[in-house]
Amino acid sequence: MLSILILAAGASSRMEGRDKLTLPIDGVPMLATMILRAERTRAPVLVALPPDKPARAAIVADCDAAPVTVRDAHLGMGASIATGTALRPRQATALMILPADMPGLSTDDLIAMKDAWAAAPANAILRGTGADGAPGHPVIFPAACFNALESLTGDQGARAVIAGHDGPVLDIPLPGDHAQLDIDTPEEWSAFLSRSQG
Repeated sequence: MLSILILAAGASSRMEGRDKLTLPIDGVPMLATMILRAERTRAPVLVALPPDKPARAAIVADCDAAPVTVRDAHLGMGASIATGTALRPRQATALMILPADMPGLSTDDLIAMKDAWAAAPANAILRGTGADGAPGHPVIFPAACFNALESLTGDQGARAVIAGHDGPVLDIPLPGDHAQLDIDTPEEWSAFLSRSQG
């Protein structure tokens, strides 16, 4: 069974005091939008949250996703990945890791990743890429990687896990820049809104 882990424990430190995950997309907070897109894949969804962002916790409480509190979220992404992986459903045989600040990723993109996983070898890592082949997100990790993911610390992402994997790593092309577009700054948010409303 595939489960989805949405990473939503970052500090939003480059947004000049705004919490990017609560910014509205068509009237719905970005975090809720990403959760709903993930839930439409029919995979169980977990959301990694920091302990000090009650607005994010309230958003998750209004969805069907399971919240995962990352006590040491301030240490970086590695802590979120490790905590979320450790608290995955016991029946999970693979984990799709999805940053919450990538609103270019659609439900269709996530379903394409899920379908590719279902057809792939059981020990394969699947990585979303841009239309140009540049690596991005989401990434699906098989059970063989769970121990390595649970060992991540600090601001260490999962690149080392991918690089050290002894099974196949399959690139799954997604449309345009869906696999690469993330929102970190007010300028990036404004550009995304302009493009999505254009």
